[in-house]
Amino acid sequence: MTVPEGDAAVGEKIFKTRCAQCHVYDKAGGNKVGPNLHGLFGRVSGSVDGFAYSPANKSAGVTWNEESLFSYLENPKKFMPGNKMAFAGLPKAADRANLIAFLKQATA
Repeated sequence: MTVPEGDAAVGEKIFKTRCAQCHVYDKAGGNKVGPNLHGLFGRVSGSVDGFAYSPANKSAGVTWNEESLFSYLENPKKFMPGNKMAFAGLPKAADRANLIAFLKQATA
């Protein structure tokens, strides 16, 4: 799967309106309702210390990269049945690509 190139500036706006209420991405930040996203790319699902993941997330064994995030963000419940993230997803491919472009910069 090829992920379309995204616009990080647009992705930042998506993060602020759709993700920031549950996630942070700064290294010093703690977990909120969702885990801290710092170091997201290359990390295995369910592996942030101190966060209470669902058994589905802990056992999924997904390595987060552009492709896996692109699929996950479309419909998290379909991608990983049984996960507890209360987010319906981003059905538009451009929105997902933009968010991923932002996350690649912000979580590094």
